[in-house]
Amino acid sequence: MTIRKFIEKTLEWLLVFLMSVLVIDVLWQVTSRYIMNSPSSFTDELAGFLLIWVGLLGAAYVAGKREHLAIDLLVQRSGPKRKFYLEMIISSVIIIFAITVMIIGGTWLAYTRFFLSVKSAALGLPLGGVYIVLPVSGVLITYFDIDNMINMVKENRKN
Repeated sequence: MTIRKFIEKTLEWLLVFLMSVLVIDVLWQVTSRYIMNSPSSFTDELAGFLLIWVGLLGAAYVAGKREHLAIDLLVQRSGPKRKFYLEMIISSVIIIFAITVMIIGGTWLAYTRFFLSVKSAALGLPLGGVYIVLPVSGVLITYFDIDNMINMVKENRKN
């Protein structure tokens, strides 16, 4: 099993677990609010945090599978050589975004929240732990896109 396959499979299982916890959390919130008339105090905050994690790790997962949302009309209508260059440019822009915004910005955000000891209101969790998913997802997206670029270059040399 390659490193990429291992990361993809691990992400898959982590996302299934997080999504399951999110569903249980929301079901408990609905049950406690409407059936027991005693809304749970932490479920809303937990659902928000889980949604952040599922969204960002899910984005990394689909980036690795190359199934992310894209308008690829120009790429589809291009010849093989132009398609190769367009995909390389798109991957480069994604890498630049992932490094600058997600890795550098996300690391700064998580670090400052840890450094300032900012805690969430209901759960009392350190917010740095919630935001650490930003640089993690950025590293994963960067890894997947660099690997994609290497594979595109190898494929282009064969043709």
